[in-house]
Amino acid sequence: MSQYFNEKAGVWDADERRKQLSSAIGSSILAHIPLHERMEVLDFGAGTGLISAYVAPRVHKIVAVDTSESMLAALAAKPELRGRVEAICVDITERSLDKRFDLVISAMAMHHVPDTAALIQSFADHLKPGGKLALADLDTEDGSFHPDEAAGVFHRGFDRGELQKMLEKRGFADVHFFTAHTIMKDGKEYPVFLVTATKSQAA
Repeated sequence: MSQYFNEKAGVWDADERRKQLSSAIGSSILAHIPLHERMEVLDFGAGTGLISAYVAPRVHKIVAVDTSESMLAALAAKPELRGRVEAICVDITERSLDKRFDLVISAMAMHHVPDTAALIQSFADHLKPGGKLALADLDTEDGSFHPDEAAGVFHRGFDRGELQKMLEKRGFADVHFFTAHTIMKDGKEYPVFLVTATKSQAA
């Protein structure tokens, strides 16, 4: 999967549909998550930093993690993110960072992870008690969204009710879903949700 994204890194930001999606998700995060200048944020599956760019000016620091070195190199080359975003090439479902954050964000990355429950547990492990979660991904779709050559697609979107149960089982409360954007592709509509949640203070 990393090889696929390494090859796409150079042209990733040029895709107009992707720019519209990133703008919608970034704006939805800003609308639904209270950010402040002391906040430390983990961006999972950060790619070239399209979502980090919306959040970075309003927080203290973002740690951007991804398994594609080329994607993170593109992120690190952006002048507006220098000094604000630290890029780390790591799979946090396999190796935990020695740090806890105030907020975890992720956009269109969950469907690339085989074990969603393990990923959510990793998010919980990386959050401080009372920390916030903001995840964006596809609603359940028929498998037509991704092209055949797309690598590492393990889920055809997510059912909101099932995802809420999974979050609550791992110590998250105050779970809310919003439709951040609807992607139009080949005459079909693909809704994209943003789910926000709060980690238990007791955790």
